[in-house]
Amino acid sequence: MYNDIIAYQGHEGAYSHLSCRRVYPGLTALACNSFIEAMHKVEQGEAKLAMIPLENSTAGRVEEIYRQMPKTRLHIVGEHFEPVNHCLLGVKGARIADLKTVGSHPQALAQCDDRVKSWGLEPVAKLDTAGAALEVSQLQDPTHAAIASSLAAELYDLEILQDNIQDRDGNTTRFLILSNTRSMPAYQRGTHFITSIMFQVRNIPAGLYKALGGFATNNVNLVKLESYMTGGTLKESRFHLDAAGHPDQRSLQLALQELDFFAKDVRILGTYEAHPFRTDHELID
Repeated sequence: MYNDIIAYQGHEGAYSHLSCRRVYPGLTALACNSFIEAMHKVEQGEAKLAMIPLENSTAGRVEEIYRQMPKTRLHIVGEHFEPVNHCLLGVKGARIADLKTVGSHPQALAQCDDRVKSWGLEPVAKLDTAGAALEVSQLQDPTHAAIASSLAAELYDLEILQDNIQDRDGNTTRFLILSNTRSMPAYQRGTHFITSIMFQVRNIPAGLYKALGGFATNNVNLVKLESYMTGGTLKESRFHLDAAGHPDQRSLQLALQELDFFAKDVRILGTYEAHPFRTDHELID
């Protein structure tokens, strides 16, 4: 049934698919053509969860997700950090020296830009990494390769010509886990929590400074702040904020009260346990 399904964008073998397998091995991963479709599946009750990439440590944020979040009523119930191991995939018997082109998602191409240039290959943008791998398996052209996961190589019977081809070590993608049902974990002392918030600033002098002032005066650590334009004009900016804390903590309660006063359309997207990656890499105290 639908309670057994987690939706993701891309073909089978995409990094989102790999993340679904790691975090929810007991659920059936459902491939979708777009982020909107994956999120829509959850909204319509056709999937329990969606695994959606938000940002990458090398290539930056996934802009489309920020544009879609205000349009959906889904809740963030978790996060996952997936270390990215980009592999150069070709048909059986292919050699790097014979390659001419390489296809992948623009984010993956950007993350491997130096290596692709060093090989003298022409990058070809595709909708996703696994779709690029599927195309290589279908074309059976030894001069065309793909940048994708080892899972894609397994699923499409391709050869890993070289792995770990990303330009920087530690390349990691952060995923949000979205649900149609709000689920806030109980506060536990000693456990790290993240609370994600979306808001707009009132049109007053120093509006953003005043809206965020309560976090500073109440000693709440802001681990992320992103701004992006909304409404198809240049007049309105919306902000996405990740705060280290739980709404049951008095410090965050006071900070949110001040945010409510100086901002508008304040919406708590979700509160969830911080992924161990944050403490392991000193991203949160």
